[in-house]
Order: sequence, then structure tokens, then C-alpha cells
Amino acid sequence: MPGMSGVVIVRPAVELRRDFARWAVAQRPKVRTASPTSFAVPAVRFTEAPEEILIGSFVDGQRYVSPDEDTPECTVGRPELVGVASPDGYREAVPGEPLPEVPAEVYGPDSTPLPEGSDDSDSSAEAPEGVFPCGACDREFTSERGRDAHGRQKHAEA
Repeated sequence: MPGMSGVVIVRPAVELRRDFARWAVAQRPKVRTASPTSFAVPAVRFTEAPEEILIGSFVDGQRYVSPDEDTPECTVGRPELVGVASPDGYREAVPGEPLPEVPAEVYGPDSTPLPEGSDDSDSSAEAPEGVFPCGACDREFTSERGRDAHGRQKHAEA
């Protein structure tokens, strides 16, 4: 069931399953079950779940990491982008510099080019109310808790 739009699949730790179920049925509307051992929690409700019922859980197939845990992020097997290969050779990547143009023959026969000026990465725009941008990357969150959890897990070195 992973991948359902707007839903987070939570499989609580066995010893916390009853506590999680009590929290789930207290929500309005109630949080539904996804299997005999897991719950389909709306994404907006997941950020409101008490920390103590999430400890030891699996969230969308990944072990839930508490903010109290000082586990560094595993970077094994993740390549680091350090440059761009082009017909003219290898070019070192420079943050903020545009990528080189892609030759037209690379695109398939049914591809459609984007209209000019379709770049909507205007970082000077003010964030709308209820949007919490990450200060270390370009992700936005609907709650402070979601942003803070992301920061602890993805930007622990900052």
C-alpha cells in the first residue's frame, strides 16, 4: 500500500500498537487500518502524532528515527554530484550556475519543450501562510514539526 497519495503507512512497534490504535480512533475522522499491523495515517495527521507512539515504528517501510537519537545519516552508496559531463568535457559543478543545454536529439519524438520563462524557482517570493521552508534546501513543509524532523534527519551536520 505504500505510495497512496497523502497517506503515510505506519506499522507501530508491537508494544505500542494499542497506544497507537487509541490515538488513531481518537482522530476525526478516524485513522484507518492498512493491514492487521499497520495504519494509513493522513500526512497532515502524521505530523501531529505524539512522539512516544512512533518510537520503534516503521513509517512507509523505513524505521522511524526519533529526534532524540543521535544517529548520523548513512551516506554509503549515495553518489555526490561534483560536476557535469558535456560534449566539451567534464565541467565542475558550481552551485547556482545553470546546467548546460541538452541537445535536441536527446529528446524523444513525442516530447514537448517547456515554455520560455517556466522556471518557477523564485526564491525571493514570500512563503505563503502555513508553509514552512527548510533553511538548508528547497523543500517546503505544511508544519513546523515536519520541517524540524526533516532538518534533524537530512541536515544533521548543519
